[in-house]
Amino acid sequence: MKRIQGILLPVLLLAACQTVPPTNVHQPMSARALPRPESAANNGSIYQASNSRPLFEDRRARYVGDTITVKITENTSASMKGNTKTERSGSISASVDPMTGLPGKTFENMSLGARSTNNFNGKGEAAANNVFTGSMTATVIEVLPNGNLLVSGEKQLGIGHQTEYVRVSGVVNPAFISIANEVESAKIADARIEYKSAGTVGESQIMGWLARFFLSVLPF
Repeated sequence: MKRIQGILLPVLLLAACQTVPPTNVHQPMSARALPRPESAANNGSIYQASNSRPLFEDRRARYVGDTITVKITENTSASMKGNTKTERSGSISASVDPMTGLPGKTFENMSLGARSTNNFNGKGEAAANNVFTGSMTATVIEVLPNGNLLVSGEKQLGIGHQTEYVRVSGVVNPAFISIANEVESAKIADARIEYKSAGTVGESQIMGWLARFFLSVLPF
């Protein structure tokens, strides 16, 4: 009895813990701003060269640690339809003239015939429509040598015992960043956008591990 309790206790504790859904976005999801090289000249008590920006410089993201707003506007639609039809038929027949002089009537008016027919008709159709809209803010985690920005970010929404995860990452060309420091998801290269959940609602849609085991090994 104690041995069974020792086995069941870790299982129950594992089931009680809410696991974070795995992700495929670029890591890390956030980065601290790197210190800029300080200038020896004009580094007084009020003016700090490391924190200054030129007078006519906008506030668009360009350094590691800067934030950028991603406007998610994904609307995809795909359809596929196929139709296949084949027919095959054949026949064969043979006959022999009546034979006389043979005992009995077994082989008189003997004939042979055969016929075969094969039909196949297959149809297939598939359609998919996906709409994902929203906005979230990501962080620049790397500045590539050509000036493009690798951004990544996560937003968590806790609703009761359910937690929603919105994640986005990809490579942004600074030329596509608006003056308001926003970029559309359609203009992000290697974009990875996720919307996942963890909690009782999400777990109820997942088949148990024992059921998956029997589903994979049973031949029927």
